[in-house]
Amino acid sequence: MNIDFARKLELAYHQQCKALCNEFHLKQTGFDILMFLGNNPQYSHARDIVEIRKIKANLVSIHVDRLVEQGYLSRVNVPGDRRKVELVLNEKARKVIEKGKDFQNCFIDSIFVNIDEEHKKIFKETLELMEKNLEDLMEEK
Repeated sequence: MNIDFARKLELAYHQQCKALCNEFHLKQTGFDILMFLGNNPQYSHARDIVEIRKIKANLVSIHVDRLVEQGYLSRVNVPGDRRKVELVLNEKARKVIEKGKDFQNCFIDSIFVNIDEEHKKIFKETLELMEKNLEDLMEEK
């Protein structure tokens, strides 16, 4: 396996979701931020987006500002820590996330076209083993 697969996967994903971004008048990064928050409710801070999604802090800041202005997000102060602010999805974001999840499921289905259930199962099991190996590597000192 080579790095070209990961790059093609990313390029295809971004190409395929352009229509959805256009429908909601969102930039790709804004859409990615909403989907990250919608798919991962345990995360609610801009720092989470920077650290986990590896989007540059200044880009996250610009896009969060835009999403707040557009009514997709709200900033809520964290009680007891005046420096921390949570990002909260507004009702307007629900439709984006709903359609975004449908899009993501269809995208995954499309990359598994012509692959039988047995091979899908083997692929999933292999990914799980690889994930465990990566976790073990990260624990090594």
